[in-house]
Amino acid sequence: MAKIRDLFDEPSPPAPQARRRKGGRRGERSVRDYTARDIEVLEGLDPVRRRPGMYIGGTDDRALHHLAAEILDNAMDEAVAGYASRIEIALGEDGTLSVRDNGRGVPIDPHPKFKNKSALEVIMTTLHAGGKFGGKVYDTSGGLHGVGASVVNALSEWMEVDVARDKRAYRMRFERGKSASKLKSLGAAANWRGTIVRFKPDHKIFGANTRFSPRTLYQMARSKAYLFRGVEIRWKCDKALIGEKDDTPAEDVLKFPGGLHDYLNSMLGKAKTVTSRPFIGLVENREGKGALEWAIAWSLQTDAIVSSYCNTIPTPQGGTHEQGLRAGLTRSLRAHGERAGNRKTSLVTPDDVMDRICAVLSVFVREPEFQGQTKEKLSSPAAQRLVENIIRDHFDHWLAEHPRDADALLSTAIEAAEFRLRRREEREVSRKAATRKLRLPGKLADCTQDSSQGTEIFLVEGDSAGGSAKQARDRATQAILPLRGKILNVASAAAGKLQQNQELADLVQALGCGTSGKYRGEDLRYERVIIMTDADVDGAHIASLLLTFFYREMPELIRGGHLYLAMPPLYRLSSGGKTVYARDDKDRDELIKKAFKPNAKVEVSRFKGLGEMMPAQLKETTMKRGNRRLIRVEIGNGKADDTADLVERLMGKRPELRFQFIQENAAFAEDMDI
Repeated sequence: MAKIRDLFDEPSPPAPQARRRKGGRRGERSVRDYTARDIEVLEGLDPVRRRPGMYIGGTDDRALHHLAAEILDNAMDEAVAGYASRIEIALGEDGTLSVRDNGRGVPIDPHPKFKNKSALEVIMTTLHAGGKFGGKVYDTSGGLHGVGASVVNALSEWMEVDVARDKRAYRMRFERGKSASKLKSLGAAANWRGTIVRFKPDHKIFGANTRFSPRTLYQMARSKAYLFRGVEIRWKCDKALIGEKDDTPAEDVLKFPGGLHDYLNSMLGKAKTVTSRPFIGLVENREGKGALEWAIAWSLQTDAIVSSYCNTIPTPQGGTHEQGLRAGLTRSLRAHGERAGNRKTSLVTPDDVMDRICAVLSVFVREPEFQGQTKEKLSSPAAQRLVENIIRDHFDHWLAEHPRDADALLSTAIEAAEFRLRRREEREVSRKAATRKLRLPGKLADCTQDSSQGTEIFLVEGDSAGGSAKQARDRATQAILPLRGKILNVASAAAGKLQQNQELADLVQALGCGTSGKYRGEDLRYERVIIMTDADVDGAHIASLLLTFFYREMPELIRGGHLYLAMPPLYRLSSGGKTVYARDDKDRDELIKKAFKPNAKVEVSRFKGLGEMMPAQLKETTMKRGNRRLIRVEIGNGKADDTADLVERLMGKRPELRFQFIQENAAFAEDMDI
């Protein structure tokens, strides 16, 4: 048996014929040409300029603004540590960015390891050099690896750093990552302290047309001011850089005493919320474990959004702190639902709780762990535990103190859970349908015409009415679907019951167009959907249930003009050889007076239901085009909220709303069929 070669076995000698091939000699020569001389050693900041994507994620517009974020984060670290109260950001017409703080200033004394270099020069020209490793200088900070400022220096055409310490000012200039001058003394500086960093991104790295966006920088500065209420950020930008349609101010002073609460209000605007008050809180740094601030609301008019930060660093991809937020909110809300005895609470998942959320989360921890130098995702396990424990504790109290808001929020989460379960059921049906041909409900008597144009489907109550309708129909264009009794009220039923209801499942399958978010008008199998029920109270109730289903699950079918109500007769009037049909009592009385001779003996018979009508009668009065009368169902021209409110009052889960409606409108009721 031949031995299986290992990956690291010595190569077998080539066959004699192979040795004579030129390709073999070229391969041997290429091996000899690859020597130690081909191994490059990049020193200083050369690796950054050679592979900038390793440090800032690329060379596009987003990476360019990451340079600004690195310098601004250093200034914010001074503010959070309690040494700076003001930061100034200025964008010049030539694309130069300046960031100034009134903190302690970068150290300028000689570095112990590099006797001939100042600490400033070491920080700006050496990777992994900084004062944020041990936690002695900064309790919490955004900088972790000591590469931020040096990377910005490496990718800048030039950079100047001014430092004011001990009432004296100093300056040093750099060009493309290398020192262009020695550290110079600028003389006395009695009235200011801190650091000023001015730099211009290198067009050789980012391209000649790439420039800072005033809008992006302003939003960055604004978010930092929200995150730390103790800092004032002054913004200034050359007016020539602001476009005509850009509402970014040329100058502004950003200071928000309300912190994240102010941030949340700016995100929500005038949007309505599920609860009457937001869930906000602040836990200061205690015992070195970290600090947390949050502001949360659930919006009725905006999409879900979570803006999270760690040590003032934005984390657009989330991370462990967001996982802690999801877990803390969900466990608290589910615990409240269980205490309230709501059985549907078990359906709620973190996705349901976060469905309409609008949240700002800011956590401060020592030595956080991020994924990559761009720090877009937090991966510190300690942050998850910190956030989850704090949020759960405070949310428990908030729910207990505000029971109405708690109940409203729980109802919203349960609705989201039921909607999610319906969508999952539809996806499962879609996957099954993709693997087999269309299977129509067995009780559907379909029409023979392939095209949907001119076709109709009649929804009738019971097999008896279905039998008459099947005999009365035009087989080419009219389909019949019998429904058993009163269908499920979708306005008050749970998602699980809706999925399990066979009558509605048959209806959705027969129409073929899906429901809710999966509705596809082009897949509707019939041009008209006609609700044909008995002309009595029970028939009206069944029609109301069907109308509720279509309004809740297929509103686009109504808006497309596809839904109709048939108007079958309630009475048959005959005298001699003449027969007419009446829709209701009023129509009956008028026909007796107008359709027959005076004093004629008119025989009046009331139909017990469509199933009691002969197929010929049903065809002539209700199904035959030209003779029948249809009412097209439309959604009113008023506010959509008014229609939704009326449906909820009359068909929803709360009987007290229906009782209130009856009390308010009982005086207007006429011709009641009791």
